[in-house]
Amino acid sequence: MEVIGFGFPGENVFCPGGPIYTNPKEPSLFLSLGLPVDVYFPSRKRSRISAPFVFAERFEQKKQSSIEVLPDECLFEIFRRLPGGEERSASACVSKRWLSLLSSICRDELCSQNKSAVKNTEVKSKVEDEEIEGDGCLSRSLEGEKATDIRLAAIAVGTANCGGLGKLFIHGSNSSRGVTKVGLRAIARGCPSLKVLSLWNLPSVGDEGLSEIADGCHMLEKLDLSQCPAITDKGLLAIAKNCTNLTDLVLESCSNIGNEGLQAVGQYCTNLKSISIKNCPGVGDQGIAGLVSSASNVLTKLKLQSLNITDVSLAVVGHYGKAVTDLVLTNLPNVSERGFWVMGNGQGLHKLKSLTVASCPGVTDTGLEAVGKGCPNLKQFCLHKCAFLSDSGLVSFTKAAETLESLQLEECHRITQFGLFGSLLNCGANLKAISLVNCSGIRDLKLDLPELSTCNSLRSLSIRNCPGFGDNSLALLGNLCPQLRNFELSGLQGVTDAGILSVLENCEAGLVKVNLSGCVNLSDEVVSVMTEQHGWTLEMLNINGCRRITDASLVAIAENCFLLYDLDVSKCATTDSGIAAMARSKQLYLQVLSVSGCSMISDKSLPALVKLGQTLLGLNLKHCNAISSSTADILVERLWRCDILS
Repeated sequence: MEVIGFGFPGENVFCPGGPIYTNPKEPSLFLSLGLPVDVYFPSRKRSRISAPFVFAERFEQKKQSSIEVLPDECLFEIFRRLPGGEERSASACVSKRWLSLLSSICRDELCSQNKSAVKNTEVKSKVEDEEIEGDGCLSRSLEGEKATDIRLAAIAVGTANCGGLGKLFIHGSNSSRGVTKVGLRAIARGCPSLKVLSLWNLPSVGDEGLSEIADGCHMLEKLDLSQCPAITDKGLLAIAKNCTNLTDLVLESCSNIGNEGLQAVGQYCTNLKSISIKNCPGVGDQGIAGLVSSASNVLTKLKLQSLNITDVSLAVVGHYGKAVTDLVLTNLPNVSERGFWVMGNGQGLHKLKSLTVASCPGVTDTGLEAVGKGCPNLKQFCLHKCAFLSDSGLVSFTKAAETLESLQLEECHRITQFGLFGSLLNCGANLKAISLVNCSGIRDLKLDLPELSTCNSLRSLSIRNCPGFGDNSLALLGNLCPQLRNFELSGLQGVTDAGILSVLENCEAGLVKVNLSGCVNLSDEVVSVMTEQHGWTLEMLNINGCRRITDASLVAIAENCFLLYDLDVSKCATTDSGIAAMARSKQLYLQVLSVSGCSMISDKSLPALVKLGQTLLGLNLKHCNAISSSTADILVERLWRCDILS
């Protein structure tokens, strides 16, 4: 008889004993060894065999079955019994099959003995997540080719170990393996604590995928759906019914979402505070009316853009928008003057503070005056591309809107000098800022106005790219607005030193921010007077493109400016001498300096730039052709705190 002995640690002597099994039936539970073989073990010791053995050369080795032959049901039961998130994450790396199975396990399906381990892991990682994300929510973003179902499954499994995903942004998808309902199902099952979801340009995501999110992510608060043509009212209805904590909703270019979905959101999402709807052709008056009337007491922000709505929608907003504080109406071609008039007279917009109207042909003098009267707490008003508004309507509006603090007009070509100065003279005592951009109707007329009261509340004036604005207009503004702190005249080629000096001489409060970029007719005299009179308050100065500005201006800045931290002299006639003068200044502590396009600044300015760089955080040397690459490299090496563009 052939006898095989086994060596055990600490016991090298073969000890005779009885057979392995005292019960003759027990060996039948295992594979037979074939030929009669007696195997002896020490008495009362348990077998330590954990792998197949070869008994002499007569026995063929038996291969152990691979775990891969197990069906999905068995692997599922194994995976849900894994003790913790780290083990599940490690298992997910084995194969796509394992990853798919692990991502299909809901938290409720984990064995009860493992839930405490999951909870402990979440608590342990929560502090780390807050340090990384700042707000305590773990965030992930997938863009373009990286957006696939496999990556979403990996995110779902991996983030479970960190307390669950809080924010997910998917922008675009892989052209061949794009995001589908499979990936969203993995997120829904693995990330029940998801609060923010953004889906952009995902043609393969439809109602089934969004329904998976609705079923699994009941804590969802913010949803952004943009360019998702396969999502219809059915998917939005599922979100509305299951995600009742929803507070923010964005719908953009979703061609199959219509009135029914919006009505459901208004009915079920009782906490909805903000909604933005853009370019959704299926949305009409019925949907807007149902949404706004249902969310009347909570909806604070409403944006309607490029929709096929009519005066009816604005009438509903004017009556039921009792909690609305921010309203944006853009490109509504079917809304007429009557719509704005009814909205203003609806007596429901008493809490409205900010109103933006753009590209709406229905904005007229009559409608705008009604809006001003119907919004007693309006503070900010922005009007873009409204061709039918005249000076009379603007003045009437500013008279009615007594609490107005900020007025912005862009591409309103019927507004002239009379509208601008009429608004300043008739506004309430709260107007602090006024801005005109690309208003070609303004002409530089010399007006003989009687002695008028000043607008002492105005702190900020911005006139950009209004070609007719010139010195005569500036002289009037200087007399009307003595308390200016921020002053911007950009792209005004008709403005000369005389116009700017009239403002500087009448400005009683010290100027803080001045932007004169593109005013090509200004000279060093403006900068000299400005720094002498306002150098003690001036913090930002932009004279980009003022080609007549020379080193004399930099010398004046170096001598008189104590608080200046941001200076832009790009495309000016400055040289190395001007940079050296600023470097010698003992009170100048610049943080941002731009000399882009200054062709007369060369390598000779290296020592001065290094000295200025002791306080600089940003330096723009683009298109300074006289500065060599080696000099730029030295600056990068020495000014390690400073971001340098060269």
